Amino acid sequence: MAKAQSEVIQAFKEKIDFDEEDLDNLPYLKLVIKETLRLHAPSIVNRECREATIIDGCTIPAKATILVNTWAIGRDPEVWDDPESFIPERFENSTIDYLGNNYEYLPFGAGKWIWPGMQFGLANVKQPLARLLYHFDCGLPCGTSTPKDLDMSEKSGLSAAKEKDLYLIAKTNQSLDIML
Repeated sequence: MAKAQSEVIQAFKEKIDFDEEDLDNLPYLKLVIKETLRLHAPSIVNRECREATIIDGCTIPAKATILVNTWAIGRDPEVWDDPESFIPERFENSTIDYLGNNYEYLPFGAGKWIWPGMQFGLANVKQPLARLLYHFDCGLPCGTSTPKDLDMSEKSGLSAAKEKDLYLIAKTNQSLDIML
């Protein structure tokens, strides 16, 4: 996150406020969000098969509930190098995007079933994240010496959730507060 924070601070060091258009000038923050959505995609709404269908020799009966496993897609070792690691740079020179045209990356669905609120959802992640990175420095809690000491295990369910709460120490970025 240090690299994303540095990018945000550099981009907005002369500004008191920033808006959605300003966020387009934060390429690394976009990579961080893409990588986060690869590892923790929102669950996709299930569908019902209207008629019996055969796909790759498997019969899917009519009225069967179909669910796309975005968790497994985002961690497929045949598609992603080191799939369990958080590496935003993997999207740096990639054409893979949120738009549902890349079936190895489906955080918002695909085709006519893509989530219509995708742009609104992304704006509601980018803006607050940029503001948090701009105004606060985050540190590890007492007794934690490196990020690797944090328990990042997840519990299973319809959406990804941490098994244990994550505690961080947020300190106001004093050098920037003078501008407010």
